[in-house]
Amino acid sequence: MSESAPLTIDQPGQAASATPPAPGRSRRLSDRWLAGAFISPALLLLLAMSVFPLLWALYLSFTDYSATRGGPAHFVWFENYTAILTSAQVHLRAFTTLIYVVGAVALQTTLGFTIAYLISRRTHGRGLLTTLFLVPMMLSPVVVGLFWRFMLDAQFGVINSMLGSLGLGQVEWLTQQGTALLSLIVVDTWQWTPFIMLIALAGLTAVPKYLYEAASIDRASEWFRFRTITLPLVWPLLLIAVLFRAIEAFRLFDLVYILTSGGPGVSTETLSFHVYKVAFLGFNTGTASAYGILMVLIVLVLTQLYLRYLNKLKED
Repeated sequence: MSESAPLTIDQPGQAASATPPAPGRSRRLSDRWLAGAFISPALLLLLAMSVFPLLWALYLSFTDYSATRGGPAHFVWFENYTAILTSAQVHLRAFTTLIYVVGAVALQTTLGFTIAYLISRRTHGRGLLTTLFLVPMMLSPVVVGLFWRFMLDAQFGVINSMLGSLGLGQVEWLTQQGTALLSLIVVDTWQWTPFIMLIALAGLTAVPKYLYEAASIDRASEWFRFRTITLPLVWPLLLIAVLFRAIEAFRLFDLVYILTSGGPGVSTETLSFHVYKVAFLGFNTGTASAYGILMVLIVLVLTQLYLRYLNKLKED
């Protein structure tokens, strides 16, 4: 008898795996294609809202274009930049902006860190105090400006009413050159000190407790703990907060517009407000674009130098 061939039963799974799929029948999307599909809408929006206006402003800064004058723009190349950099009025506005930025940021940093340090030492009511101090930062700058314009009014203001009840003379806070810029610094400090306080409080609560316990065992004084433990560990985070506040203060516009409109005279006219006047009151669009490009370059250069200092501080 001849031997019968062994029966083989093919499993469906094996047969399916042995047969390769036909090309083009099913095509999977690669991860790179999916990433591009999801990122492209946000990237196009960023290009349309940020990059394109910046490039357009750069183009206009080399022309004599005016928004109210008909006809094409003519290239003047670096005339706008030369006129800005050699103008005595611009130097005065830059000096006013520098005084404002240094005064406001220094005062906010000092008060914010002090308040954060005092709150961090409390065990009860810390959350309530933090929330109360954050209220000014939650308000719109326009609302803050209108509120303080009423408070600092020379005739009907609450501040002058309090001074009058104490037997002191009234002060023209917003219409006198000696006090107008100081009033702007105080209002900005009132609104944005909580920002510094919040970042400093986050750094203070992140300091390891065992460092203070070791200092207590060694009977170190409170000033020694603050100088050798608290301040060195919180200082880098505090410097980052100072960077953000300096950038915001450098481009201040809303408080100046609401409170003083650059007056009295030009004593509170910052660079941002001056650019507004050049662009929307003088309609010199090309010159205003050159102002904007120069301000962006100044912020970029100073920020890079500041970040290098932070990196060096981190390495040390």
